Amino acid sequence: MASDKLQFHEMGLDDRLLKALADLGWAQPTLIQEKAIPLALDGKDLLARARTGSGKTAAYAVPIIQRILTSKQTVREQAVRALILVPTKELGQQVQTMVRELTAFCARDVRVADISGKADLSAQRPILMEKPDVVVGTPSRVLAHLSAQNMSLQSSLEMLVIDEADLIFSFGFESDLKSLLCHLPKIYQAFLMSATLNEDVQSLKELVLHNPVTLKLQGSQLPDSSQLQQYSVQCGEEDKFLVIYTLLKLGLVRGKTLLFVSAVDRCYRLKLFLEQFSIPACVLNSELPVHSRCHIITQFNQGFYNYIIATDEQSLANPSAPPKGDEGTGKKKKRKNAGKGAGGKDKEYGVSRGIDFQNVSNVINFDLPTTVDSYIHRVGRTARADNPGTALTFVSPGELPLLAEIQDALTGENTDTALKPYGFKMEEIEGFRYRCRDAMRSVTKQAVKEARLKEIKQELLNSEKLKTYFEDNPRDLQLLRHDRDLHPAVIKPHLKNVPEYLIPSALKGLANPFTGRKKRWRPGKPAPVGVVKRNFKHHHRGRNPLKSFRYTSKKGKGGASKAGHS
Repeated sequence: MASDKLQFHEMGLDDRLLKALADLGWAQPTLIQEKAIPLALDGKDLLARARTGSGKTAAYAVPIIQRILTSKQTVREQAVRALILVPTKELGQQVQTMVRELTAFCARDVRVADISGKADLSAQRPILMEKPDVVVGTPSRVLAHLSAQNMSLQSSLEMLVIDEADLIFSFGFESDLKSLLCHLPKIYQAFLMSATLNEDVQSLKELVLHNPVTLKLQGSQLPDSSQLQQYSVQCGEEDKFLVIYTLLKLGLVRGKTLLFVSAVDRCYRLKLFLEQFSIPACVLNSELPVHSRCHIITQFNQGFYNYIIATDEQSLANPSAPPKGDEGTGKKKKRKNAGKGAGGKDKEYGVSRGIDFQNVSNVINFDLPTTVDSYIHRVGRTARADNPGTALTFVSPGELPLLAEIQDALTGENTDTALKPYGFKMEEIEGFRYRCRDAMRSVTKQAVKEARLKEIKQELLNSEKLKTYFEDNPRDLQLLRHDRDLHPAVIKPHLKNVPEYLIPSALKGLANPFTGRKKRWRPGKPAPVGVVKRNFKHHHRGRNPLKSFRYTSKKGKGGASKAGHS
C-alpha cells in the first residue's frame, strides 16, 4: 500500500533537498531509494542490487548531499568529502547532472566536479584545487590526479561510491582501483551499486565494504510482461536487413529506438543501408570523441533523433577478442592495427550500461548479445521506471542455443519475463527483398570504411575545433546534428518511397510509409486525403501537343466537323 511506503519528507532530509526532489517531479521514492536512503543516513555500508532504471543514482546521491549539508553546519572547511567512481565517461557526466539537479537550491554549499572527461590533467587541476565536495570520475582518471597530487583524500574523504560495480573490473580497472584505495583513509562509508551480483562484485565487497547491509531488490532483473514486451525473430543475415527495413520504413516500430549491433563496422553497414531508404540514424560507438557521444545522447533524450545504432561493451570487456564484424579480414589488417591498441576505441566507453537514455520505447538487438548479462543490460535501456517498453531480438539459426540460455536465465521461476516469438510472416514481405538487395549492393566494404573515417573526422572537428565556439554560442550547438547522411554509398532515389502495391495486405491498415518530411501545402489548396501520389511528369501547357490541343466549335456553320475527333 502507498500509505505504508516511506516518503521523502519522512526521511529527515534538508528542506532544500526536498524542494529539489519536488521540482524533479518525484512524488515518492522508488523501492531502492526507500530502502537505501535511511540505511545510508544511518551510516551503514551498502551493497545494493537493483535493475537498471530503478533509481540507483539518487539512492546514493541523496544521502551524500544530506550528509554534506549536515556537516557544513559545524565544519566550514572546504574539502572533498565524497568520491563517486564510474566505469564510463558518459555515466560520469550523467551522475554529475543528477547531483547538480538535486543541489539546485544548495549549489553554494554542495559543489560537484566530473573529472572523467578526456581533458588534460593540468586543465582539471584548477577545478580540484577548489576542493569540490563531490568528485565523480573513472578509477584511472582519479588515480592519475591523486598521483599528480592534484587532489588529496587521505584526511577528508567520508563517503565512497562505486556505481555499476559489476563493470569496474571487466573494464580493466582492477589494478587502478586497488592502487586508488591506498590513497583513501582507513574509515569511510562505502556504497556498491550494481545491476548484477557477480564474482567481481564479491571481490569488490571484500576490498571496500565493512559489515555491509545487502539489498537484493526485484527478483527478476527485467520488468514483467505487463511493462516490458520481449520478442524474438528467427532470421538469417539477409533477412535481418529485410525485417529492419520493413519495421522502420512502414512505421511498425514507433517511438525512440536503440538498435544494438556487435561491432563498429556493423554500425556503419546498417546506417548506410538505412540511408538508402532515407531513414536517418545516429551511430554511437567508442571511436567517437566523448563530447560527440554525450551530445548525441543529450539530443536523443530531447527528441532530435528516433534511432541510434550502438555497439555495447562486449569488445571492451575482452579487448583481445576480435569483433564479429572484423573476422576473416586477414593478417595484414591485424598488423596494421597492432600499434593502435584497441583500434582507437575509448576504453572508458559503454552504451548498453550506465547511460540514461530517456523515454526509449524500443530496443532492437540486430545482433544477438553474446552473454545473458549483456542482453539484460541492453534491454534494460527501455521500460525504465514505470514506462512501458518493447525489446525485439533477431536470432540466426546458429544462435538458437544462446537464445535458449538467455530464456532459461530470464524465466527461472517467473515465466512472465520470457521472450515470445514475434508473429512475423516472412513470405508477406518477400516483395521488399529485391529492394533490400538493391540497397545492399551499394553498401560495400569500401563504402563502410569510408563512412567510418568520414564520420570520425567530422565528429573530431565538431568536438575539438568548435568546442570553444559552442561554449560561447550554446544555442548553435542545438543546430549540430549527428544523423546526417554520410553518402559514401550510391543513393538510389527510387528506394526512398514504398509503392503501395508492395505493402502486404495485412499491414495496409497499420503501415505508415510516408514518414519523411511533409510537403508544404500552398494556402487555399485542400489537403490530400489518403495516399499522396506524385505525378511522374510535370504538365506544361504548350509542350505536349496532345494536351495543348483545344476543341473550338464553329457556330453558324451547319454540318461542320468537330476538330480533334477522328
